Amino acid sequence: MRPHTHTLAALLITLAATPADAAKTCSDAAISARGEPARFLWLAKTKARANWRRKVRATPNLGTDFANWGNADTSEERCITAEGGTVCIFTGYPCRR
Repeated sequence: MRPHTHTLAALLITLAATPADAAKTCSDAAISARGEPARFLWLAKTKARANWRRKVRATPNLGTDFANWGNADTSEERCITAEGGTVCIFTGYPCRR
């Protein structure tokens, strides 16, 4: 192999070994949001996730870039089912990539 090929190979190995979370910027405060009661678990989760996203977008210094539940750090989904339906509460630290 030529020297340039070795350099390129070393660079690719370094990039592959770099964790994806290294580029993540997270909020110092967790955001918690409760959804409305729903008949189905999937719908209760959808409502809670939407409320969490809405709350993050409305928080000063965060906004749309941080409002992706999939990027949230230490996220927790709690759901409770009772006679009135299922209610979920989503809590997580908003992050952007």
